[in-house]
This record gives sequence, structure tokens and C-alpha cells, in this order.
Amino acid sequence: MGSRSAETTRPSLFWPLAAIVIPLISLLAKIRITGREKLPRDGAFVLAPNHYSEFDPLIVAVAVWRIGRAPRFMAKESLFRVPVLGWVLRATGMVPVARSSSASAAKQTIRQSEELVEHGRGVIVYPEGTLTRDPDMWPMRGKSGAVRLALADGIPLIPMAHWGTQEIMGRYQKGLSLWPLRKRVDVVIGDPVDVSDLRGRATEAAALNEATTRLMNAITALLEGLRDEKAPAERWNPASHGQKETGRLDS
Repeated sequence: MGSRSAETTRPSLFWPLAAIVIPLISLLAKIRITGREKLPRDGAFVLAPNHYSEFDPLIVAVAVWRIGRAPRFMAKESLFRVPVLGWVLRATGMVPVARSSSASAAKQTIRQSEELVEHGRGVIVYPEGTLTRDPDMWPMRGKSGAVRLALADGIPLIPMAHWGTQEIMGRYQKGLSLWPLRKRVDVVIGDPVDVSDLRGRATEAAALNEATTRLMNAITALLEGLRDEKAPAERWNPASHGQKETGRLDS
């Protein structure tokens, strides 16, 4: 692996968190990372993974840390008002999610994007907004939060897929499957999704939908490679199956 970013080599609150989390996750998962060179060593980025297990964020966080970047997530705004937890979220640079399409939310997105560029930080955004509802755990219809951030300031939009976490904690499973230890989890990072032609139309619904489709196609293609299977031709849409779309990361 090449040189690590200063954000992981400079003392910060991430250090004690990593000292606790990484050994524990390493007992449960043997994480294999492909394409680590595609995550920028410095500067802003938006990393968009698939999401099918409540355990996913820990796998993604450890993978990003091992590559050499600090794992910062979009988190529900209300969490920032929780005592202690809110302080930790702010101290580690987590990003509060804008949960509506109002003008104020659009301004918030622009401000967040500018701050990512100013501080050279990356953020991890689940474009599905919650655990996939697809019966076979393929990526479902995406939402526009990730692409809004990327388009606002020309930030690299990087797809990511992983597979194997369900063997540790299945979708909606209560508790972990601890045995055998060190279950294999494969992580792959893809080339940035090209949305440069849409930047001038970042406030248009059609442009956001197109950018989101490109992103979800890229994530799905990466997952097809990991699973050695083809995803369904039509992406799962919860609304068309009478499923309520709720989640802490949607926007």
C-alpha cells in the first residue's frame, strides 16, 4: 500500500476508535480489498457503497481506514443532537444529512460540499438510503444524496461494493453469527463515475436521476463481479412493491 493520508497519521479521535474497532472487526472478518488505489490519497471524495446488512458500516469504515483515509459518514441530523454521540460525530467530521429536497436542503448540500473540498475530506454515503429491499440483496433504486454532494463541487464520485457481510450479520438479523471467526468479506472500489457533463444541471431532477442511475449501475457492476452473478435487469423499487422506504441516510 502507498503512503497514507495525513488524516490517519495525524493524532485525532479516530486513533482510539480505530484501536478499539479494528481488532474486533478483524476477529469477525477477513477483509480483502481490491482497487484501493482508486480511492484518492488526499482531497475530497464521495464514496458510495451497497448496503444490505446493519454491519456494513463497520466493514466499510475499516476498509477505508486500512486504505489510508478517515471514514466519515453521512448521518441523520437528529443524531448530532444526542449528548456525547453528537460531540463524537462533530469531532470526527461526520456530515449531517439533508433529508428533503427543499431550497434550504439544497443550500445545505452546497455548503457541505464546499466544506469537504476546503478540508480535503471524504464522505461515505449510502445511495440506497437504507438496507436494500431487493429479495436477493442486489442494489435497489438509489436516491440523490451522493450525487448532489459530488455535483455541487465536482467531487470524485466513487462506487464501492462488498459481499460477505451477510455471513456475519444477515439483513434484519438480531445479533451476530460469530462462528467461524474471520469470515471472508470482499471489498472492491471502482473508477470514479463520470458525471462531469451534468454539473451545469445539478439542480435539475432529470440530471440528478441520470447521475444516480450511473452510480447505481457502477455499484451493481462491481457487485456482479464479486458475486459472479448477473443482477436483475430491472432494479428493485420499494414503492412499486408496497414497501415503505425508511432509513437514516436517505435524502
